[in-house]
Amino acid sequence: MDSELDDQTVAKTHTARSAYIHVPFCRHRCGYCNFTLIAGRPDLHTKYIEALGQELSLLQIPRPVDTLFIGGGTPTELSHEHLQQLLKLVCHWFPLTAEGEFSLEANPANIDAHLVDLLCAEGVNRVSLGGQSFERSKLKWLERDHNEICLQNSFELLRKKIDAVSMDLIFGTPGETVLQWEKDVEQLLNLKPNHISIYGLTIEKGSSFFGRLQRGDFELLSEEVQREMYLLARHKLQSQGYEHYEVSNFALPGFYCRHNETYWLGAPYYAAGPGAARYIDGRREVNHRSTITYLKKIAAGESVVAESEQVQDSERAREVLVFALRRLSGITPAWFKSTTGFDLMTLGGVQLDQCVQLGLLAWHDDYLRLTEEGLLVSDSIWPELL
Repeated sequence: MDSELDDQTVAKTHTARSAYIHVPFCRHRCGYCNFTLIAGRPDLHTKYIEALGQELSLLQIPRPVDTLFIGGGTPTELSHEHLQQLLKLVCHWFPLTAEGEFSLEANPANIDAHLVDLLCAEGVNRVSLGGQSFERSKLKWLERDHNEICLQNSFELLRKKIDAVSMDLIFGTPGETVLQWEKDVEQLLNLKPNHISIYGLTIEKGSSFFGRLQRGDFELLSEEVQREMYLLARHKLQSQGYEHYEVSNFALPGFYCRHNETYWLGAPYYAAGPGAARYIDGRREVNHRSTITYLKKIAAGESVVAESEQVQDSERAREVLVFALRRLSGITPAWFKSTTGFDLMTLGGVQLDQCVQLGLLAWHDDYLRLTEEGLLVSDSIWPELL
């Protein structure tokens, strides 16, 4: 499973080869979601596409990319006409190379044969389907607007014509048992998507569930149960030929998400739309999160950038360390030096040594990797290394 890290586009490359476009619209904001989005405003779709076009025109010339990702929000919440306009606009400014990966996030409730044909016609070759579960009561609790039948049907429609289909599952909803989670995983494996992401339920500040959790309306599952669920999914997916290549991501051979590898390997990337974050020539910029503010700024001829900073080399090196270690193939000192200019053990210092001593990281030949124990507590490791 060793990765040819030296062959990857890395942080020292100044020319970005990836682009992310944020579509902020959803029919409804799910209770666990704190993403940048606006619910129930189809009247803004035309203005958004026009504003996005103005933001992208600042590029002046088209920028060829190897990966393109349309995320949200829910890109498929746009009408077919608006979605086609969006895809054509984005592909004008970010023409995809011949072997490029063109991903789009989709809601199962929006998928029909006409939409799939539209995506194919516009060059989309990878769809990430927000399934979350095959259990109807769990989907209802998560406030999703699809059921298990809709999810299966949408997947089958996509698989007929789209090269790669990924699906997300969430574990750890209140009251969920390990056996129920196992059934969810088995139903997913029956469909055999090319790529699978699994996430433990987290309730972030800014989501409607956060207040409910604070009031005691429900309790999260214990860490022990969530740990058992994660390991169960890992075992089942690996036994069916899926490679566990990043903390939350599994793929059949040849179906890693190349766009996300851009982030994990510290490469630069373009981004546009409300709340979009880009990293170009050592500068990190984040657009205004509010869709209304974004539209007003564009209309007034003002910058949509809310935050901008020139990232210090040492800070960027630490970020590369953390993100690259999320990949189960690990990192080598030589790769880290060539990527960041810093010595791995000098930069990581005592914190890196402690992680090794605690059995959270381990050396395999010349690769430093997460152990299984490290996988289970990885979120507690990263702050120590930043």
